[in-house]
Amino acid sequence: MLEGKRVAVVVPAYDEEGLVVEVLRGVPDFVDRIYVVDDASSDGTGARARALGDVRIEVIRHDRNSGVGAAIVTGYRRALEEDVDIACVMAADNQMDPVELRGLVEPVARGEVEYAKANRLVSGEAWRIIPRTRYLGNAVLSLLTKIASGYWHVADSQAGYTAISRGALERLDLDRIYPRYGFPNDLLVHLNVQNARVRDVPSRPIYNVGEESGIRLRSVVPRISWLLLKAFWWRLGQKYVIRDFHPLVFFYVFGLLMTTVGFLLGLIEVVLRIGGNQIPAATIVLVAVLFIAGIQLTLFAMWFDMEANKELR
Repeated sequence: MLEGKRVAVVVPAYDEEGLVVEVLRGVPDFVDRIYVVDDASSDGTGARARALGDVRIEVIRHDRNSGVGAAIVTGYRRALEEDVDIACVMAADNQMDPVELRGLVEPVARGEVEYAKANRLVSGEAWRIIPRTRYLGNAVLSLLTKIASGYWHVADSQAGYTAISRGALERLDLDRIYPRYGFPNDLLVHLNVQNARVRDVPSRPIYNVGEESGIRLRSVVPRISWLLLKAFWWRLGQKYVIRDFHPLVFFYVFGLLMTTVGFLLGLIEVVLRIGGNQIPAATIVLVAVLFIAGIQLTLFAMWFDMEANKELR
């Protein structure tokens, strides 16, 4: 226990028999329960976890590979069943320093926030340690996640080292959250709809400890970007239309519409001009007005969103 609260750690694992033991040995003593969710591994991940003999450990195996998000949800459900107060997530690839777990749990245990997550980008170390392509991919997804989730103060959206309160878990519809690599991004969107307070906790990036990444940026970034686009509109509808009303919805709709129309018309004008056609001055002015006004409305909408969520930290 920590601060009088029961703490559990969910360890989603897929083919991690070489590292899962070291991860489990590092889990701090204040953790009451450890749920190793074996996501249909083809190696001895589950057996290695059981062999440790730690009474806190429970291995839960999926019959088929369902994704890291689905594995985390399985652990969350088990934590709810056992009346755990705070459920944390540590990956089985040994890329999360167990010493930092206390820093994630404490603000949740004290009731300061409902969700705490690691942020590896806050220090200059990240640029040197994290592979360049992954760093840039993370930066892009972090920006898109800020817009989609409304948590403008949160960065490093792909960090999976987290702690969440029981109350926040109970309010979430866990069946709706994306079950694969976009899970932490989609979870932030759902937490924002619930007005959950979220905080970044500085974390040390760890790489080259024997982990093998299953992430392929060329497929993951477009897929998560599409997920975030859909999640963005879902959040606006849920938070600013259905549950309450905020005029920023109009700013976003008209801003994005005018920007898109202005861009497309401008593109058509360029093609026609290259083809030797004359473009009336009024048409050029119309395109400029649409494009500039659209960008301004979109930026105002983002500012309104920031203001509406500034207390959720």
